[in-house]
Amino acid sequence: MARALALAPPLILADEPTGNLDSESGRQVLALFKKLQSQFKTTVLMVTHDSTAAGFCDRIIHMQDGSLIDKAR
Repeated sequence: MARALALAPPLILADEPTGNLDSESGRQVLALFKKLQSQFKTTVLMVTHDSTAAGFCDRIIHMQDGSLIDKAR
């Protein structure tokens, strides 16, 4: 992650960023994303099956079979 964030990108694409992490490390990653968003106006686009990780997001879009089925927030 450090290499990806070193140049302060305006957009971070995160595919299951907490998938292989223990719960504390996952919370740290999600907190880092929130910090980057607030301090540097970085946009984070995250794909996840984890409802806890999704709960950190400002906007949630649900998809099923490649189609948009629900927007929350």
